[in-house]
Amino acid sequence: MSISRRGFLALPGIAGATLVTPDPPWPVQARDAVADIYRELLHVHTRWVEQQWDAAIGAYRAADFRFAAVLGNAVLLGVEGYDAELAGVDRETLRSRTLATIRRFAATNVLAGGTEWGRRLFWDSTFELYFVLAARILWDDLDDATRSNVTAIAEGQAAYAYGLGTADDPLSGDWTPHGTTGGRIGDTKLEEMGVYAQALAPGVAWTGDPAWRERFDLWAMNASGLPAADAANPALVDGRRVSDNTAGNLYDTFIVENHGSANPHYQAELWRTAGRAAIHFLVAGRPLPQVLTHQPNGEQLWRTLRLLATDAGEPVMPMVADRYHLYGRDILPLAFLAQVQGDRDAARAEADLAARMMPYLTYAPQYQLTKFSGEDKYEPEARAELAIAYLFHRHRGRPVAPLPAREFFRRAAGTRDFGADVGLTAQQAEDGFAAAVTKPGFVRFLWQPRHDHWLIDTRGPGFLPAGATATARSSTAYETIRDSFDATATVLAVNSGYAGFVTLPTGSVVYASTGVGPDEGSLTLFALSMPGVPGLTGTRTFTGAQGTVTLAPQSIGGTQEVSFPARSARFVRMLGRRPATQYGYSLWTFAVLDQAGTDLARQATPTASSQDPAHPAAHAVDGNELTRWAVAREERARADSWLAVDLGADQVVSGVRLSWEAAYAGAYVVQTSVDGDSWADAVAVPDTRTVEGGWIDIDGRAGIVNRDPARAIAVTATSVVAAPGPAAPTLLEGYAGDLSGLARIAARPAVTAPSGLRADDVDGFLSVFNLTAVAVTGAPIGLPSARRLYRGVQIAVGDGLDWFASLAAGSAVVEAPRFTVDGRSPAGTRFEVTDSHHVTVTAPPGERVGITVRAGHWSARVDLPRGRSRSLTVPGGPVTPAADLARGRMTFPTSPLPEGMGAPARAVDGDPATAWRPGPAGRMVVDLGTVRSLTRLRLAWSSGPRVPVVVQSSTDGTQYADLVRIPRPTRNDDLAVRTEARYVAVAVPRWRTGNAELAVLEVF
Repeated sequence: MSISRRGFLALPGIAGATLVTPDPPWPVQARDAVADIYRELLHVHTRWVEQQWDAAIGAYRAADFRFAAVLGNAVLLGVEGYDAELAGVDRETLRSRTLATIRRFAATNVLAGGTEWGRRLFWDSTFELYFVLAARILWDDLDDATRSNVTAIAEGQAAYAYGLGTADDPLSGDWTPHGTTGGRIGDTKLEEMGVYAQALAPGVAWTGDPAWRERFDLWAMNASGLPAADAANPALVDGRRVSDNTAGNLYDTFIVENHGSANPHYQAELWRTAGRAAIHFLVAGRPLPQVLTHQPNGEQLWRTLRLLATDAGEPVMPMVADRYHLYGRDILPLAFLAQVQGDRDAARAEADLAARMMPYLTYAPQYQLTKFSGEDKYEPEARAELAIAYLFHRHRGRPVAPLPAREFFRRAAGTRDFGADVGLTAQQAEDGFAAAVTKPGFVRFLWQPRHDHWLIDTRGPGFLPAGATATARSSTAYETIRDSFDATATVLAVNSGYAGFVTLPTGSVVYASTGVGPDEGSLTLFALSMPGVPGLTGTRTFTGAQGTVTLAPQSIGGTQEVSFPARSARFVRMLGRRPATQYGYSLWTFAVLDQAGTDLARQATPTASSQDPAHPAAHAVDGNELTRWAVAREERARADSWLAVDLGADQVVSGVRLSWEAAYAGAYVVQTSVDGDSWADAVAVPDTRTVEGGWIDIDGRAGIVNRDPARAIAVTATSVVAAPGPAAPTLLEGYAGDLSGLARIAARPAVTAPSGLRADDVDGFLSVFNLTAVAVTGAPIGLPSARRLYRGVQIAVGDGLDWFASLAAGSAVVEAPRFTVDGRSPAGTRFEVTDSHHVTVTAPPGERVGITVRAGHWSARVDLPRGRSRSLTVPGGPVTPAADLARGRMTFPTSPLPEGMGAPARAVDGDPATAWRPGPAGRMVVDLGTVRSLTRLRLAWSSGPRVPVVVQSSTDGTQYADLVRIPRPTRNDDLAVRTEARYVAVAVPRWRTGNAELAVLEVF
């Protein structure tokens, strides 16, 4: 099957309406703001494309597959209103160069008899996919030989991939899907299986070979893996049962790893590879394979990315530095989810990213869709995928309406502890994102107030000192459905001390430590000038008790030229103060400048505190911009690494020029010496100011309060150090909402705690840290107010309360106020709060009590004689924290659900008004998170006939044993059991439409 360019343009959309598949037609809408942005981006990015023209070969360059830019060209040539002024090249020149490139590289592909490129799955097949699509769009303009070569590429690649079976590609080195079993720990095979599928897609779409289609379905189905507990999911996708999948490519917390860490970029590969494949089916006029819109676990994996979302559309990259702000590589997954799968959350993220793209494109280096990675090899890929995203919009016609931003983050809000192996505990709130990363090599506390992706650089350690290592971890994720509030609490044993981090539903955070290193509380800020991106004005403004200061950065990272008053010196060195990333320091070039700007260090003798054997110090002064110095791997965590040059004799020097690799300094000092022993500071980068008073407003976007007001806060345009100086106990608060009351917040009375414990009451939530190696029981925490009551025992003391804490060693807890008190509580009044619905008030022996106790809209007047008690119960609503081990836990099947089945989560949501509809498949599983000792089950049913039920249990999610059989269920079955289990399954094999549905499944 083929389609001519005339036929392609005749499809509604490329010729003026919307490119469609035959069934169903899409409605037409004249205006699509995101598509308009994509069209403009393609035009302007063509200026980069034209820089790749190689007159010697009469085509665009082969390096990094740059010739794949022809897909963007083909789309522009097929769109009405080509704008030569925007593109920087006239239409005929672009057309002739595009056709020449297609002719040349079609002939040189291995599958067409050439020798230059092709066949290899990683990454030739990806660029073949772009290339074939470009050729199909321009089909009418190609000669017969080129058409034959393009057909040979599409069919030959599919045949090659099919011929591999489930084996590795011998041409692709260690890139492998690991057969159909995949991989989960450290190196997911989700991306690899997606590449195997997409290698087949053009051949399937344009020729329809049924054998290739079967193999395409196999790889596409397995890419998104199969948690153990979902192994019995009988849902059919393209006629294949989900339970037939064999790949374990994701954790059961629905996150994937790559390069040894959790990396959302690779999680998004599920929809990136699906999008690359889908466009071929759409342009060929074929129905989409169902697997591209019904990927197993796709909904859960997308929910994880929403949990990590930012205001820029792309997710936080909590453990990576080299794929940060690579905007052009994030467009396609969002466009596919939004415009092909119809997801309004994705449409919100896509619109947010699109709004940033033109300012990003025109930021230096101009006309590039991918920046800040140190590499431009991603450009041809980004252009091709931008073109595909544009085609998705033209195909859709009426774009999917984005959710309002506030609603997006409200829906995305939540917490999750992804497990100790993953090393990530995260919280998304309406006003910000925060996370604790405990993975070795990536330890950091992240905070993005107001989801601002260009405020705090999350590649830095965030509050923790650089190079922190964790030897022990305690982490808890609180969830509204179980606890009535979202929060996380993490404590790490770090650098012979303890550091803790609490995140709250308000977007605020609390950091506490015993003192685990100098410059704790260091936040690295962006201070770029990128007009069109909120907050990037080129300066940062800081407001504290003493007033306001606005600072412009001396550039950090990239190429920096720093001058200082001329002086005589033989030795010059860069002395690090703070690395910006976990990779230490690395310089492509270290130039020492005289007053005329001449580089005196070229071929001078360098020395360094350490060096990587592959990147010695000499590389920084050899004049080769492709070689560099880097610190030794074992020295990456060292803050004071240095690189020095001996000029051979005294010279007059007045500056340096530093060209940093991605491992750059967040702060450093340039020093000079006449003898190599005694050093004098020439200039410190960046400029540092101190702000007294214990609080700081950062550009109106975030607030920091230092609960040790004796310490000044140090700021530069690109950093805040909230606890500078020697290691000492530290307590910091971070605020993301309204900052107008920051001075008042900083001046409020402090919560007190015994030695080794730290406590705080940010936003009314009680955060308590045990920063010792010994468990504590009944430790008194002094609350300055007696108005808020927390779960546990508290006794009125003066105007406040003593709340009694019990914590394991090296751990933290968060408590929400369960009740509030109006009126004065006499000293000695005792409050015991059991949960959200139960409190007992006891009057002291010597004085009566007269107060009002409130919880939401409920209130009760309490008048007690001396020494008397009264227990109160709030009516209605679920009680939190829930004793029910199943409440809010992950349920299976996930997505897609079997036909006729409702969401199993409805049985464990704590709401008896919702229910799980078993459907003909009739089996659900709840994962309790860890193996627990079970003693009791409760099953409650909706109205309707009840049929026999089998309850099973498992410790591993694969092998189940009958726990109890209920031949004749009652409306409410309360069953005693005795077993050890992590998974509980409920099977209703004889369920039929109209039978009772499971409203409540509780496990104790």
